[in-house]
Amino acid sequence: MVAVHASAHSVASSEWIICLDKRPAERSGEDVDIILARLKGVKAFEKFHPNLLQQICMCGFYEYLEKGITLYRQGDIGTSWYAVLSGSLDVKVSETANHQDAVTICTLGVGTAFGESILDNTPRHATIVSRENSELLRIEQREFKTLWEKYRQCMAGLLAPPYGAVQECFSVPRSQLPLSLSRILLQVPSEKILRAEKGLRNAILARAPHMIRDRKYHLKTYRQCCVGTELVDWLLQQSSCVHSRAHAVGMWQVLLEEGVLNHVDHELNFQDKYLFYRFLDDEEEDAVLPSDDDKHEAEEELQETLLILSQIGPDALMRMILRKPPGQRTAEDLEIIYDELLHIKALSHLSNTVSWLSHVLCVFAFYISVFNQGEEGTSWYIIQKGSVNVVIYGKGVVCTLHEGDDFGKLALVNDAPRAASIVLREDNCHFLRVDKEDFNRILRDVEANTVRLKEHDQDVLVLQKSLRPSSHGNIPAHFKYTVMSGSPEKILEHLLETMRLDIHFFDPALDDFVLMHCVFMPISQLCPALLRVCTYHSQASQGSEQERLDYSVASKRRVLSLALRWATLQGHHLLEDDTALSFVGVRSIHKHTHAGIESLTTSLHRDLIHKVLLRQFSSGEERLAKKQPIRSFDDILLKVYCSDHTYTTLRVPVLATGREVTAAVADKLGSTEELLLINLSASGEKQILKPNDVSVFQSLGVNGRLFACSREQLDSLNPLAEQEGPSTGSMSSFELMSSKDLACQMTQYDWELFSCVHEYELVYHTFGRQAYRRSTANLELFLKRFNQVQLWVVTEVCLCGTLSKRVQLLKKFIKIAAHCREFKNLNSFFAIIMGMCNPAVSRLSQTWERLIANTIRAVRHCRSQLFNAEVSPASKNPQEVRNYVRQLNVIDNQRTLSQLSFILEPRRS
Repeated sequence: MVAVHASAHSVASSEWIICLDKRPAERSGEDVDIILARLKGVKAFEKFHPNLLQQICMCGFYEYLEKGITLYRQGDIGTSWYAVLSGSLDVKVSETANHQDAVTICTLGVGTAFGESILDNTPRHATIVSRENSELLRIEQREFKTLWEKYRQCMAGLLAPPYGAVQECFSVPRSQLPLSLSRILLQVPSEKILRAEKGLRNAILARAPHMIRDRKYHLKTYRQCCVGTELVDWLLQQSSCVHSRAHAVGMWQVLLEEGVLNHVDHELNFQDKYLFYRFLDDEEEDAVLPSDDDKHEAEEELQETLLILSQIGPDALMRMILRKPPGQRTAEDLEIIYDELLHIKALSHLSNTVSWLSHVLCVFAFYISVFNQGEEGTSWYIIQKGSVNVVIYGKGVVCTLHEGDDFGKLALVNDAPRAASIVLREDNCHFLRVDKEDFNRILRDVEANTVRLKEHDQDVLVLQKSLRPSSHGNIPAHFKYTVMSGSPEKILEHLLETMRLDIHFFDPALDDFVLMHCVFMPISQLCPALLRVCTYHSQASQGSEQERLDYSVASKRRVLSLALRWATLQGHHLLEDDTALSFVGVRSIHKHTHAGIESLTTSLHRDLIHKVLLRQFSSGEERLAKKQPIRSFDDILLKVYCSDHTYTTLRVPVLATGREVTAAVADKLGSTEELLLINLSASGEKQILKPNDVSVFQSLGVNGRLFACSREQLDSLNPLAEQEGPSTGSMSSFELMSSKDLACQMTQYDWELFSCVHEYELVYHTFGRQAYRRSTANLELFLKRFNQVQLWVVTEVCLCGTLSKRVQLLKKFIKIAAHCREFKNLNSFFAIIMGMCNPAVSRLSQTWERLIANTIRAVRHCRSQLFNAEVSPASKNPQEVRNYVRQLNVIDNQRTLSQLSFILEPRRS
C-alpha cells in the first residue's frame, strides 16, 4: 500500500487531524469530542449511535492520498477498513493478474465506505486509486472486527462493497443486499422526506397529541411511540388523497424506508397492527417539542405533504410486498404486483406469464455492481429504478440500460458464465429479480403454450395457446390462439384466416387490429397488403374451378368485411389518407362480383359517400361551433401575437406545423427575420415549439397564447393582460343559478366534447401524435376542459374576499359536484374536487371551519340518488346558464392564486 501520511501534508495543523494522529491510548476526552464533531458532518455516520461514533473516534486514523495514489491492489490481503471523508477514489477491476488491463467500474465519493474483506481475510476484489486529493478515515482490522461484533446492525448499511466480502456476512449473492437494508441502513433521508416527517409529527402533536406518548407492553416501557393502526386511521381522516388503508400503509412505509420513522424493534415493514413506531425527532431522550408556530406551519403544509407521500406511497408498498417471501403474499399483494408489472417494458410481451412472475419476483438494491463478468448466472434482473452500465473487460462500457430494461437472461438460457459486468450508474437503484429455478420453470411453461411460425430461421408469427371455456354445457372447451408478436403481414394473414364471415358477429381481435394497426402497420402498408391477398387468392391454381371461385370469394369477403369494419371505426379519419380512399375503390377488390359480397361492397361505398359529403359541406369553424369533431383536414382560425402584443389572424389547417405557421406569419407581416413560435403560458413560462410539431395550437394551456418573435425578442416576451384572468369573481352571476342547472349544463357540455373524441385520438395521444402526424384536437379540448373547471373553482374562491360568502361559495361548489356525481359526470365531479384540494383553497382553514356537517350530509344524500339521464331540470334562464358554463373565466397561474389566497387569510402569527 502506498499512502502519504497526514503529518507530511499542509493541512496537518487541522485540530481534528492532530487528534487522530495520536495513538488511541493517548487520546483524551477532549480529543474524542473534537474528532466526533468532525465525523458528525459525514453523511455515512449521521445515523450511527453516539456510542459507536465515540468508539470510532477512539480507534480511527487519518489518511491523506494525493491524486493518482494506489491505496491497495486487487488480490492484496487487507489490513484496514476505510471511509471517504473528502475527495473520491476509482474502483478498478482486472480480469487477469495484469493490472495494466484494469477497467474502472465506478467511483467512490464522500460518505462511502469500503474494505470490509478484512472480516474474513479474503483478498481484495479490486484496486483502489485516488481520483483526486482525498481524506480517509482508517480503522485497523482488529478494532473493526470488534466494532462489527458489537454494532453489527448499525454498521450493516456501510458494508455494501462491490467485491463480495458481504456475502459471508449476509448470506446473499455478491455485492447485493435486500432493499430493506439498503434503504434503511445506507441511504441518507432526502430533505423532502425529512421535512415530511417533521411536518407529520408536528401536525399529529397539534391535532392529536395523545397519539405520541410512552407506552407499556410486556412490562417494558417504549418511549414516545405511535401505534401502527392509529397512524393509518389518522392519515385516512386527514385527506381524500389517501384512498385506502393499504395506500396509507405505503405512505408510512416511505418514512420507514428513509429511516425517519422506525419500529421500536427495527422491523423493516410498516404494518397496520398494534405495533409501536417512533419518529426520528423522538429518538433522542431530550426531544424538543414543536412551538405553536411550528404546529401552525405544519397544519398549513399538511395537505401538500400528504399529496407528496400519496404519490410515492404505492411504490413503497410495492417494494414492501416484493420483500415478502413468495409463500406469504396474499391475493391482494399479487394483484398489486400484477398491475405494476403490466407497465414494465421488459415484460410487455409476456402477457399471461406476468401473473406467474407475481408469485416469484423479489426486489433488491445494489450499491456498486450487480454481478461481474465470468460469474455463474443465478438470476434474471429487471431495472425498476435507476440505470446501469454494461462493462466488458478490455472494452469498458459498451452500453447503458435504463428503467424497464432487463439483463441476465443469456447466462440462464445458455447455462453459461456472465458475459459482462453490470455496474450502477447512480445511487439507490432498485431491481426486480427472478431466480434461475423460477426462470426456467416459467420459461418451460411459456414455451409449452407457444406456437412459432418461422421463415428463414426467423420468427414471423408467435401465438400463445390458452384454453377458452365454453359458454354452453354441451359444447367442449377449446383452445384459442392469441397473437403475441410477428411481422405485420403475418399478423394480418392470421387475422383474415381466422376471421368469421358472419358480419353480425363481434370479433374483438378484428376491432383491436383495426384500432391499433397504425402502431405497427400504417395505411400505406396495410392497403397494398390487403390488395395482394385479393390478387393472390384470385389466382389460386389448385382445386376445381368452382372450388377456386369459392375460395377467392371467401377471401374477398374477409377483406371486404375488414375494410367495412375499418371504414366504420375510422370515421372521418378514413378521408385523411388518399391511399385508403383509393384502396376502397380499386377494381381488383370488386372484380368477379359475387352475390355473397355485393351487399358488403354496397355498404362500404355507401359509408364512404356519406363521409365524403360531410367533408364537402361543413367547414372547420361550423363544426367547432356545433361541437362536431374537429378533423385533420379542417381549417381553423389561429391568433398569433407579436412581442408588442399586436396579433395577426391566420386560417391554417388543423395539422399545420410550426414551420408552416411561422412562414404564414412572416408572409402576412412582411418580415424577413427568422421567427420562433412560442407557447407563452399565463405564468410567463415559454415553450419554443419545434418547426416539425403538428397541430401547434393543441399545445396551448387554458390561458395560453401563441407568439411569434425573433430569438432576440424572446427574453422580453410578457403575457397579455387577458392571460392574467379575471380580477373579480363571478359569484354575483352564478349564485342566482341553480346548482342542479349548472351541473346539468356542465354535463351536457362535457358530453358534447367527449362524444367528439375518436378512439384513434387515444392511440395517437398514447404513442405520440407527432410520430404519426395526426391531430388529437378533440381529446385535447376534453382534457383542457377538466383543467378549466378545476381552475374555475380555485379562481372563484380566491377572488371572493368576504369570509361568509366564501363559505357559501364552497357549499355551492360541493352541491354542484354532488349533482355532477348524480348525473354520472365524473369528469366535472373530480375537476371540482381537485379544485377544492388545490393548496390555494385547502389552506383556507378559517373558511373550511365554517362548513357545517349538514353540507357533508347533503353530499352523501346526493351521491345516493340514482341518475335519470332523461330528466332535465326546468330552468328559468337555461340559455344564461348554458353560456356561463361554456365560457368560464379562470386564472391559470398557481403563483397568482396562492398570493390571492394569502391575502384572504394570511399566515397565522
